[in-house]
Amino acid sequence: MYQALYRKWRPRTFDDVAGQEQVTETLKNQIINDRLSHAYLFVGTRGTGKTTCAKILARAVNCEHPENGNPCNRCKSCLGIEEGSVLDVVELDAASNNGVDNVRALRDEAVYSPVSVKKRVYIIDEVHMLSTSAFNALLKILEEPPEHLMFILATTELQKVPATILSRCQRHSFRRIRPETVAARLEYVAQQEGLRLEPNAAELLSRLADGSLRDGLSLLDQCSGSADITSESVLSAMGLAGNLRTLELLDAVVNGDTESALSVFTSMWSDGKAPATLLTELCALLRDILMLKVAPKGGQELLSGGFDIGALKAFAARMSAEELISHIDSVQARVGALRDGRDPKTSAELCIIGLCEPELGDSLEVLRERVARLEAKVKSGVFTAPTTEAPTAAEQKPAARVEMASAAGELSAAPKTAYTDDYERPPIEFYDEPPKVSHEDNPPWEVDSPQPSCGERVEQAQPDGEERGGSANSAPMEEPPGESKEPAGTPAPSGDSSGAWDAIKAELQATMKVFQFVHLKNAHGQVQNGALTIHVASSFEQKQLEQPASQEHIRAAVIKVTGGAMPVKIVVGGQTQGGGTAALSDLSKFGNVKFE
Repeated sequence: MYQALYRKWRPRTFDDVAGQEQVTETLKNQIINDRLSHAYLFVGTRGTGKTTCAKILARAVNCEHPENGNPCNRCKSCLGIEEGSVLDVVELDAASNNGVDNVRALRDEAVYSPVSVKKRVYIIDEVHMLSTSAFNALLKILEEPPEHLMFILATTELQKVPATILSRCQRHSFRRIRPETVAARLEYVAQQEGLRLEPNAAELLSRLADGSLRDGLSLLDQCSGSADITSESVLSAMGLAGNLRTLELLDAVVNGDTESALSVFTSMWSDGKAPATLLTELCALLRDILMLKVAPKGGQELLSGGFDIGALKAFAARMSAEELISHIDSVQARVGALRDGRDPKTSAELCIIGLCEPELGDSLEVLRERVARLEAKVKSGVFTAPTTEAPTAAEQKPAARVEMASAAGELSAAPKTAYTDDYERPPIEFYDEPPKVSHEDNPPWEVDSPQPSCGERVEQAQPDGEERGGSANSAPMEEPPGESKEPAGTPAPSGDSSGAWDAIKAELQATMKVFQFVHLKNAHGQVQNGALTIHVASSFEQKQLEQPASQEHIRAAVIKVTGGAMPVKIVVGGQTQGGGTAALSDLSKFGNVKFE
């Protein structure tokens, strides 16, 4: 009769146990030195050797001729325990014997001395499944057991075992078996069974086993129907051949090809793939790529094993960590939404559209991804001008006036008596005292500067003692408040003889919102060596101008004025235009304002 590989090749000695040397060496030394505990607790994930080591320990403590801590597996005791004919060694499944009555019956039997072996051994598997009353019934005999009694408890969920039980047991932790150890064991078993197992297939099986040697042997048993066990046959036998289409779907997502991505999804959905299953596989693929991205050296041991390593490395080179994290969060959120009873197909389609076109989303993860892309473009020095519609005549009017002023060298000083639709009203400012009302406003391209007092204007009115509108002996004419003596529209010095910064600033005033342009009001710019440097007065203004929306406006204005893209740098300090000092002096009147 055929026997499953994981049962046929179950280790019979501690030396045969793979990947758990930290446990087997300790148990062997305790047997050799006769320093055995009355209760053991084996903790670890499935298929790592807990029950196997418990059975080996039960034979070793009762073996008539132990060999270096291992059972001989030839004496009457070893053979009887292995066949199950020795009633003094009992294996219980706590999942089906979890009641207090079962534990009380066990406690009543445990007081009797063994009949045919040295020690009576109870192996309780999945002990965390016992009820609270059953744990309480077991507690007393664990605390003061007879000399002939030994308990070996095994569990996969340590947090469910009461602390009173843990404190009375000697605990041993079984770790996940490394993929290379699993692959070596699979190759040995395949050789003994006459199976032709390729190294790539053994590596794939070891990753699919997820640290469980028992699962690895079961997968090998499942693939043993093929004459030659290859990676393709493993994927076919495991039902993972569809993962190639998942790779195709992700390729369309990375390329931003929404149409192709939806076409691949529709094809998989038509073939019977459930949307939740498809999104789960896509999430597993993104997770494997992220592991290779953040841990290129040791990340291969963390892979799920369902995808080709070469394809994963190719995607890791094309995608950033921020992009991968954003995609994983989006897919997991959509998988969770499927449980709410919504249309699964529509939800999956919306998820795929959001992955292909991240600008449609406004979540924090999506914004991080977009910022990462912009940072990558800044580092590479490659900028792409956004495609926008042609500006209207009203939008072009301020820029046209600036170009005319640059060519003529001066602008008309005729005052404007009212605001028009060409520019927006400035924001309302609040003061402790009502400001003087000015009936004239500077054009939007004119740079504000500190206004001198009326007396200063009279002294600066005309050279050679002449005053505006009369002779030197005439009484000085007092100008209306708020009117500047400088010719209207004369740009402030910018260190840029071409006037490009003034044109850029005028374009920004026409296109940016008031709350955005206010940070450029007193800024000073220079266009030198093919780069634009903007000097601002504070780090707050610097941060506001570095926002993605402001950066888009600045780049569009640079392209429109200069005819090409150029690097933009925003720095704190340097020359800034007037207005900042007055604002600080106003704030200094408040006692709780500190200046650093």
